[in-house]
Amino acid sequence: MAIRGAILHVIHARRALALCGFNVWHCGIDRRWVPYEQISRNLKRAVIASEDADFVNHPGYEIDAMLDAWERNKKRGRVVRGGSTITQQLAKNLFLSSEQHYLRKGQELAITWMLEFWLDKQRIFEIYLNSVEWGEGVFGAEAAAQHYFHTNAAKLGVGQAARLAAALPAPKCFDKKEYCANVRVNFRVKAGIIARRMGAATLPD
Repeated sequence: MAIRGAILHVIHARRALALCGFNVWHCGIDRRWVPYEQISRNLKRAVIASEDADFVNHPGYEIDAMLDAWERNKKRGRVVRGGSTITQQLAKNLFLSSEQHYLRKGQELAITWMLEFWLDKQRIFEIYLNSVEWGEGVFGAEAAAQHYFHTNAAKLGVGQAARLAAALPAPKCFDKKEYCANVRVNFRVKAGIIARRMGAATLPD
């Protein structure tokens, strides 16, 4: 409980400063923590199918994905892809900036190792689902369920869950078209692909 409270404090402080600067008291950030058991299994399966199919088995990182990202980045001459697992994404969201460079990636791997050492997979996934961005000022599964579907996270259906998972690479664009200038994601098509893969997703229960 103490670890969860400390992590949430870090999340909220970083999100507030990033979105609002020091005007945090008048900034609309929707964040609502719900226990793991109160998040729809549909959403859990959708997120794993979309973001990290081998989440329950790997040690927090996937060597093959990292090597593939390395090759793609070398061809581009800059860091454009990270090959990040759910745990790596959580490490970045909690403690690091969104800058793309190799030093930050090294820091991300070190924090990922610590998260995997101190927390079990279910707790990592619980924190991820409660902290990930799902729109402008919308963080966590409960806030997203209320914002887009006027329901709670426990009641999300397959289609709703797939749509939310499809939003994760570009949540602000999913929320508001004004953020879509540099985004190349067909959310509808991606949601359909995720929905078909959900049945094969393994959850950390």
